[in-house]
Amino acid sequence: MRLYVYDAEIEPGDEGAWVVTFPDVPEAITECDDRADALRMAADALGVALLTYARQGRALPERRARRRGLVPISVEPDVAAKLAVVEAFAGAGITKTELAGRLGKDEREVRRILDPRHATKLPALQATLAALGRRLVIGVEEAA
Repeated sequence: MRLYVYDAEIEPGDEGAWVVTFPDVPEAITECDDRADALRMAADALGVALLTYARQGRALPERRARRRGLVPISVEPDVAAKLAVVEAFAGAGITKTELAGRLGKDEREVRRILDPRHATKLPALQATLAALGRRLVIGVEEAA
């Protein structure tokens, strides 16, 4: 199972700010006035960075073994679903036309579904994953 969770370092910055960085995703960085905001903004910064990887056709970085003192951060559920679709399509070895046929949709709609910049509703992402032989699994855990 693929999880879109990466460890973040949250530390005090200049003038009372808090800085969040991700050792495995150096492009993801944010700064906030307090630690609680930093935790909330971390998921957004991570999601933007990972969607940029997808848009550029780059493989997502692997999460290294959990390190002490770092906080695990998950991307938002809609971002995780979009990333899962993009990764599943890349690994499927099929064309957009073939995927459109499997979904019974126009190829233009499939291009939008696969576009990391285009917001896609969860049912469409679930259907696309199913057409690619995958399924979306939702989990709940204690908050950090």
